[in-house]
Amino acid sequence: METIVLGVEPRVIKKKDADKLRKQGIVPAVIYHKGEETLAVSVNEIALKKLVHSAESHIIDLQFPDGKIKRSFIKEVQFHPVTDRIIHTDFQLFSAEEIIELEVPVAVSGDSAGVEKGGKLLIIRHALTIKGKPEDMPDHLVIDVTKLEIGHSIHVKEIPMESYSGLQIMDEPDAPVVTVLASKKEAETATVEATA
Repeated sequence: METIVLGVEPRVIKKKDADKLRKQGIVPAVIYHKGEETLAVSVNEIALKKLVHSAESHIIDLQFPDGKIKRSFIKEVQFHPVTDRIIHTDFQLFSAEEIIELEVPVAVSGDSAGVEKGGKLLIIRHALTIKGKPEDMPDHLVIDVTKLEIGHSIHVKEIPMESYSGLQIMDEPDAPVVTVLASKKEAETATVEATA
């Protein structure tokens, strides 16, 4: 997993200041770690946006003005309900041996048998929560959809984890992740046949 350096500035928590920062393209954020005091910081909105909207998960080295670096990952992001701009972010610190839970994006590989027969591949869960050591975390979780037929799904419990040793998916085992839907035309044909 790639490590990205992100500059942060310490800040004093005041409600009015948060709005002022956002107008300047700065996002208020907090950094926390079990047993340590929570730090209030601010980060550049454009740099943060690239991380949040990336197709891969990252470990982030938060760099302070004094040169100090703290290793973290994004735990939570709050978006504005209307503009969808990032209005707040939580960063969680961790140590190398610590077990963490991280949202990892889902990627698919292979040509689905169902898609080749006219179906449409749909990714239902774009990210899954993975538990394990930070060094073992993948950029994304790859799911092979080659054998996936029309009307079938791959659920969390059906994702082979052999190539991700030491990692565990924390999502509901019966939750569907990827499915192949029948095309509209095929669905209509099936309905007509069922009616007949």
